[in-house]
Amino acid sequence: MTGTGTPLRVGLVGYGLAGSVFHAPLITSTEDLVLDTIVTSNPERQDEARAAVPGVRIAESPDELWERADELDLIVIASPNKTHVPIARAALNAGLPVVVDKPLAGTAAEARELAGLAEERGLLLSVFQNRRWDNDFLTLQQLIADGELGEVQRFESRFERWRPQTKGGWRESGDPAEIGGLLFDLGSHLVDQALVLFGPVVRVYAEADVRRPGAETDDDTFIALTHAGGVRSHLYVSATTAQLGPRFRVLGSKAGFVKYGLDPQEAALREGKRPSADGAWGEEPESARGRVGSGESPLTGGGIPVPTLPGDYPAYYTAVAAAVRDGGKPPVTAQEAAAALDVLEAARRSAREGITVELEHAESEHAERQQAEREPKA
Repeated sequence: MTGTGTPLRVGLVGYGLAGSVFHAPLITSTEDLVLDTIVTSNPERQDEARAAVPGVRIAESPDELWERADELDLIVIASPNKTHVPIARAALNAGLPVVVDKPLAGTAAEARELAGLAEERGLLLSVFQNRRWDNDFLTLQQLIADGELGEVQRFESRFERWRPQTKGGWRESGDPAEIGGLLFDLGSHLVDQALVLFGPVVRVYAEADVRRPGAETDDDTFIALTHAGGVRSHLYVSATTAQLGPRFRVLGSKAGFVKYGLDPQEAALREGKRPSADGAWGEEPESARGRVGSGESPLTGGGIPVPTLPGDYPAYYTAVAAAVRDGGKPPVTAQEAAAALDVLEAARRSAREGITVELEHAESEHAERQQAEREPKA
């Protein structure tokens, strides 16, 4: 481990979409991190990595990282989903803290096995759930905390796109080993957000369809969750939506919140923009604000526009660096990822068998969460 004041040295495994658009830019924008090595065997991506991160070292295989584990302080895994578990296990066994892009694993059991290994080795294991730092999600959290909506009764969340043609690749593969499809891709984000907001889930119902010609895995999926506290979450992930719905529609006993559009951070990163200490980041125009109100359509001016808090993806890696330094809790834990995978696995079974799936232990988890919230903060 590097000394205090010296940036932590990061090895990034994978330089596809996740590695090049999200992880590499955010790592290099974090003051306490330096991107030491990028692992990719693709010559074109190697050239792109060298151009984007001057001075970075290139490795052909993750095994090269384990051979010089004493030169690194953190491993970030942004490779295809099916490789997450074996690479994370190898990194932990090499004595290195790990960040894994979502989903952590293909099953909750595998996620808990990794969590146990990390705990046994005394190492950080975190999952990159960047959508917790979306501008709309941060705004919704604040509205709920301030009591602006009253008691939330229904949470509707959509991650919809209009992509009538398939792109191919492992994300759209029908091979179960690839862990592709929208349920485990975008669904990982929506389920995680629902659990953060409203706690454990006791019941899951889902519909998963393969709509597009040539598609091999789900591209139009709906998930209905019943939380232990009584809130119902209705989650939609789709690549076949010709008319997009609101990103959030949240209905409470006092008022509702409706918000259209996506957080601007992904688009900014794709355009090559980078977070900086002296510039605005994650902000959107006033015209994109959501509205809070009751009894009227926001499309006709109903409700009151509420300022959108800035999105803050950089906060994730800042918190990871701090947790590696002081041994504290990471911003997203492996156990939280396992709980989300419990829900995703139940949704997959529900859609396959046409049944509603009951989840065990959620009631006790809800009681523990309520007790923790009641306890005075130190």
